[in-house]
Amino acid sequence: MVTSKNPLIFVVEDNQVYNRLIVSFLKTNKLTNVESFSSGEDAIKAMEKQPAVVIQDYLLEGMNGIEVLKRAKKIAPNVEFIFLSGQDNIDVAINSMKYGAYDYIVKDQMALKKMVNKIQKIQSYNQLEVSRTRYKTGVILFFVFLSLFIIAMIAVALMYPKYFGLKIGTI
Repeated sequence: MVTSKNPLIFVVEDNQVYNRLIVSFLKTNKLTNVESFSSGEDAIKAMEKQPAVVIQDYLLEGMNGIEVLKRAKKIAPNVEFIFLSGQDNIDVAINSMKYGAYDYIVKDQMALKKMVNKIQKIQSYNQLEVSRTRYKTGVILFFVFLSLFIIAMIAVALMYPKYFGLKIGTI
């Protein structure tokens, strides 16, 4: 879950040039908490760091992107996956989403801008969720304290009926 202004982002890309390009683009867009990996296996080993977002190629040497996603979600269930892949195949994109990817972006001249936009949308959504949870907790606590206050006032009224103008025990 992306809840901070500078979330931990994993970049999993086996093409070293494109890997550096993604990392550099993220950093120029004020997303500086980035770790890069050239294989899915290495990213899985580091998943205990609980990244907020994983930017990942679909076709990797060793395990493919879906395998990485499945294993990662077991370790860090709140992590969001954005596939950034050269696979321009709707079936691959649908399959990625079926297993829990946030989005699937085809590598083109606008891909990096789309990727940053998706990260910002994830951040906005999660900040809204945090606000909603805080509001809900606040409302619940208000009614709990109001109930306790009412119960306390009833108890005091029963203990000291003459101060409240109550006549207990008379018919």
